[in-house]
Amino acid sequence: MVRFARVLAAAFLLPAAASGQAPQAKPPPARPAPTVADFAYGKESERQKFDFWQAKSDKPTPVVLLIHGGGWVNGSKEGYGTAAIQPYLDAGISVASINYRFIAQAMEQKVEPPVKACLHDAARALQTIRSKAKEWNVDPKRVGATGGSAGACTSIWLAMHDDLADPSSSDPVARESSRLSCAAVNGAQTSLDPRELREWMPNAIYGGHAFGFAEKGRSRAQEFDLLTENRERVLPWIREYSPIELATKDDPPLYLDYPNQKTPPVFGEKQTDPTHSALYGLKLEAKLTPLGVECVVAYPAGRKDEKYGSIAKFLIAKLTAP
Repeated sequence: MVRFARVLAAAFLLPAAASGQAPQAKPPPARPAPTVADFAYGKESERQKFDFWQAKSDKPTPVVLLIHGGGWVNGSKEGYGTAAIQPYLDAGISVASINYRFIAQAMEQKVEPPVKACLHDAARALQTIRSKAKEWNVDPKRVGATGGSAGACTSIWLAMHDDLADPSSSDPVARESSRLSCAAVNGAQTSLDPRELREWMPNAIYGGHAFGFAEKGRSRAQEFDLLTENRERVLPWIREYSPIELATKDDPPLYLDYPNQKTPPVFGEKQTDPTHSALYGLKLEAKLTPLGVECVVAYPAGRKDEKYGSIAKFLIAKLTAP
């Protein structure tokens, strides 16, 4: 399983140096010492852990969930450093940074579709934090999430999905809500439907691995082609795990930033970075705005956010509002 995970992860990393040597992994950034480190929220994998930082407060604090990116095939909770954590603590907001099962591990465990493991792990981590509300002095009604790329997609999915809580469960954690108060993300994929994505941008290639089409030596483009060929068979999965398919009027406020969008995005044209194109956000905005849901989309090429200013400021504003 470990070997397969490494092979799958390689497809989502930058190419190796010209010398043929694998690129050296960057050391994790400095960060504050967690109040609770490596808290296990599940038993299916050693990756089902999170770190928690408790904000100093006399009253229950909001919480921001940090969900790392990496295509659901690599990345780590240790990737979030002081710059990502401290602003929330300074604002009286507690922080949790989570790990979750990768696609390769999910495939090894025969989870169908594999992306279910990634997303439901995030939900379970959130439910676990809520179950610790009294012990950790957190407000279970004020929880937001942020992340980049796959972590952004996961955050948006959590925000828009129906509550996964099971009130009749014998497991007290499973009885907790999986809903978010808000989400603010970077480079989010809002759809995993290959037909829809190719209509938006003809060079889209992201998503096949989420539904089990990853294999040693197979490229993203090949995975995407297989997803397209098998679309009708996996359509129920696509509809369940594409955030845009879950849009309802009770969705919480969302903020989608696309910093890689250096040129104006045009529907139906190739994108410089199709995996993180602002078209994802614009399409979600078009679906949520008529429902009365706040959806802020920002990018350098013509969509500067003047109201909030950043992902962190959006989350702080929403989570600390009276």
